[in-house]
Amino acid sequence: MKRALFKGVCGLGLAVVLLLCSSPAQALVSGAIFTTLPDGSAVNFNIYPSKDSVYLDGGPPPGAPQTAAGLPDGTYVFQVTDPSGKTLLSTDPANCRQFTVANGIITGVVNVGGCQHVTGLDIDHGAKTVQLMPYLDTPNNGGEYKAWATPLQNYLDGCEAFGVANGLSVVDCGYTGGDDHGFVPGFSKTDNFKVKNNAVNREIDTHFLDAQGNEITGICEIWGDSLGVLNPRCSLNNFAIGVNGWAHVENVENGIHTFTFTDQPGCAVGDVTIALSQPQYFHGPQTVSVKVTPNWKSGTLTIWVRCN
Repeated sequence: MKRALFKGVCGLGLAVVLLLCSSPAQALVSGAIFTTLPDGSAVNFNIYPSKDSVYLDGGPPPGAPQTAAGLPDGTYVFQVTDPSGKTLLSTDPANCRQFTVANGIITGVVNVGGCQHVTGLDIDHGAKTVQLMPYLDTPNNGGEYKAWATPLQNYLDGCEAFGVANGLSVVDCGYTGGDDHGFVPGFSKTDNFKVKNNAVNREIDTHFLDAQGNEITGICEIWGDSLGVLNPRCSLNNFAIGVNGWAHVENVENGIHTFTFTDQPGCAVGDVTIALSQPQYFHGPQTVSVKVTPNWKSGTLTIWVRCN
């Protein structure tokens, strides 16, 4: 049975509202993507100095084992949009925007005769990174973008729903709710990033604690962004971006975000605390939803999960 609904406003003037209580825990979704520098090192909470410095990485975040958040093997298509997903910013045909994954990491781009994207070499696991350029400037006033990746067959199916027989041959298959240019949120992974924006980032950090209150690394949550795309976020140490043992979601856009906590090796979920001005408390595996509004200008919302 669901608990009663709670509402509250974050401390420090943050207009973040906890909407939904607990619901039955969802199954973990394998795989994740993130934006990074050419060598796979993250920097400045995903705020980049130029569009051409942004590269796509897939699977384990920096410092995590290769088995963490590995994408399923296969061929993928990627795109860049505004944060809402409505405006496609990538300018080359989808055929040029393909990459391959094996053993949970990106192994390269698909050679299509010269238009494939530039790659870099990740400092971890020998993975490849893929440059997102070319793409247009975002219409978002905060300089925010969204990178997407989806399996090739799911992309082709998404384009076919628009009547496009071969989605690889076009730049844009079309847009409708639930199908963003051939990328269906339920079959896609995303990561938001900013370019040339000096504003302090909005972020949501989850701390997984043992019985003594120490941070536990390698514990994962499932974050659902405002478009309903599910991505794992795992607690880790990445001092380059100021992460010291927690799971980190950066550049949080407006809308409803979900966080699913499940029992897993190293963490049987106990108490869950949302650090609002009036903290909200839950217990056991569950999904909570957080609404982010424009009134929250910057800062960090913290979630505490006690592992039994």
